[in-house]
Amino acid sequence: MNFLHPARLALLLGVVGLAAAYVAVLLRNRRAAARYAAPARQAGLVSTRRGPLARHGGPVLALVALAGLVVAIAQPTRAEAVAREQGVVVVAVDVSASMSATDIAPTRLDAAITGATSFVNGLPAGLHVGLVSFDKNARLVVAPTTERTQVTKAIANLSEGPGTAAGEGIATSLAAVRSVLSPTLLNSKADLPASIVLLSDGATTVGRSAEQGASEAAKARVPVTTISFGTTDGTVTIDGETLSVPADPQTMENVARITGAKSFTAGSADELKNVYDDITTSVGTTTEQRELTLGFLGFDLVLLLAAAGVTLATTGRLL
Repeated sequence: MNFLHPARLALLLGVVGLAAAYVAVLLRNRRAAARYAAPARQAGLVSTRRGPLARHGGPVLALVALAGLVVAIAQPTRAEAVAREQGVVVVAVDVSASMSATDIAPTRLDAAITGATSFVNGLPAGLHVGLVSFDKNARLVVAPTTERTQVTKAIANLSEGPGTAAGEGIATSLAAVRSVLSPTLLNSKADLPASIVLLSDGATTVGRSAEQGASEAAKARVPVTTISFGTTDGTVTIDGETLSVPADPQTMENVARITGAKSFTAGSADELKNVYDDITTSVGTTTEQRELTLGFLGFDLVLLLAAAGVTLATTGRLL
């Protein structure tokens, strides 16, 4: 729990002082009774004929309510995950020839298409979603939009090409993010309501490195969540020659680490479902501080009513 005005909690010292004064009065009355009354009459003078609840319940409840009131005026907050209704997510998909490997059935790219489609459809309606594809070149296939159908149709039409320009894919995705967000927000120091989701299976072979692209994204305060596709046993056949195309999870981990995001390794189609569910949860929500002041005030009111009820029932008066 956090507080918008923690300095106000210093008022709790006053509540502690009142509690100490209450105890001091009780002890003074007890000493006075012991000093001036006969032992047989002391019980009546210090009102011990009533039980502890009857004698102290009202004041104790009132003190607790007062402490709760102090906490309330300090405006307590709690971090909660809420749906992000505004912002931008760019999905960057590796469509290099190695994505035709079948170590993830039916192919790495087909599995990525299925998962990315599910991911996009699961995002909150208010988010802008864009699509970037990259082989030896990076292309903005769909500029960030709230029209999900446009993005999912483009994802379904992705096809392989030569080369892997992951760094360029990140840079192109970052440019798409900047095209949506306001200059005021971009120039602020606040965390941007933006994310890039990078789907790739191997090391960069063309253009800037993936780590260089990640460094640019980190400077812009845009996290890059990564998924490394495939296994160490992946192969493709090009012009009759079988080539080994092992996945490169280390590069993808580096990209995510540089930007402060998460990295996933999907070795099978079954694993991919869990990966996309996790990404949807993290990208589709944001953490906000929710005030708990009204809850504390309601609790304090209940305590004050209880204090008044106990006092009235045991003494026949409210004060």
